Amino acid sequence: MTNLDRIIKDLSPERRKKIEARAAQLIAEELTLQKLRRARKLTQVRMAKALGIGQDGVSKLEKRTDLMISTLRKSIQAMGGNLSLVAEFPDRAPEVLAGIGEVEPIRPKRRSKKKAA
Repeated sequence: MTNLDRIIKDLSPERRKKIEARAAQLIAEELTLQKLRRARKLTQVRMAKALGIGQDGVSKLEKRTDLMISTLRKSIQAMGGNLSLVAEFPDRAPEVLAGIGEVEPIRPKRRSKKKAA
């Protein structure tokens, strides 16, 4: 048995659970869109159909390091999830941000009434 295995074995079940949860959180923070898609067992072709774009578009999205939040939200929703944004500050509890990156429906422009001559 290795030292790490022995150390983990000696921890209380509660402590092990906290460590596993934190490890999962750290791993999740490092997932790229590509890794997340693969973890969800989705192909680029299937994602493309869900997003209404070509497979090459999904490939390009996965390689980008800077996305619009609305694009990221659509990608996560296409995988069956929901995107939440959380602001963290050292002096208060985390705050979930609402309404950011949500796509508003396009409203038709109002026509101005023409004056009769």
